[in-house]
Amino acid sequence: MAALPPPTDRLFDARGRRLDYAGRTLIMGILNVTPDSFSDGGRSAALDDAVANAHRLVAEGADILDIGGESTRPGHTPVPMEEELRRVLPAIEALAGLPVPISIDTQKAAVAEAALKAGAVIVNDIWGLMGDPDMARVAAAHEAGVVAMHNRASVDPTVDIVADIIAFFEQALERAARAGIRPDRIALDPGIGFGKSFEQNLKAIGSLAEIGKLGFPLLLGTSRKSLIGKVIETTPAERLPGTIASNVIGIMAGCAMIRVHDVAAHVQAARVTEAIRGAT
Repeated sequence: MAALPPPTDRLFDARGRRLDYAGRTLIMGILNVTPDSFSDGGRSAALDDAVANAHRLVAEGADILDIGGESTRPGHTPVPMEEELRRVLPAIEALAGLPVPISIDTQKAAVAEAALKAGAVIVNDIWGLMGDPDMARVAAAHEAGVVAMHNRASVDPTVDIVADIIAFFEQALERAARAGIRPDRIALDPGIGFGKSFEQNLKAIGSLAEIGKLGFPLLLGTSRKSLIGKVIETTPAERLPGTIASNVIGIMAGCAMIRVHDVAAHVQAARVTEAIRGAT
């Protein structure tokens, strides 16, 4: 089966909630309900803290809340499905009434399905429908929005990373088509920091316009990542300026969404970038 054709309008559909990214970058706020996230591990592990932080992110202007219960940083310890469910489901159930859609950040189809039943409307899969063989079916059955992220099992500095990303996405889109996922329910994430060398991460960000020729909305996730710390030595908490710089480049290249820890700062940065881009 041929890959899906790109969507015909600039609306991302998540179970009937249509998010407009025409001329406006959507801000996905990160809510890690884990004790070991590389940047903010433990801040939202307790349910009361998760709820308070979620309300803060929404008040700051988040368009989407991305809830994750398993750290996927380099060297992370895999989390059993039962533990991941124990972490994410109470948060999703407590936050399902918020005015913004909830995304479940998981690589497990069973976790995605339980989260969708609990109130999530988007599946953010770090293996881009190419990992768990049941993920595409689950997303299609629930009419969920999907963020399909590029990933590699290992780093190979000799790989043409842009060609690899495009080939990966073409396969993911074929899998989505076979499952019956509509084109307007798919966004693509080049997977900064996943299976790439430092130079390949830079190349991927610098090639966003080329990757965007596939015609699907792009999500960029660079928030506080080690890429920034390798450019200039900083701890994750000190990487907001570098994160903003990379996201401004992404917005200028046409990214529809950015995934961030620091929502208020990025709302301001995005609106100013869009105003300048619109004036040229």
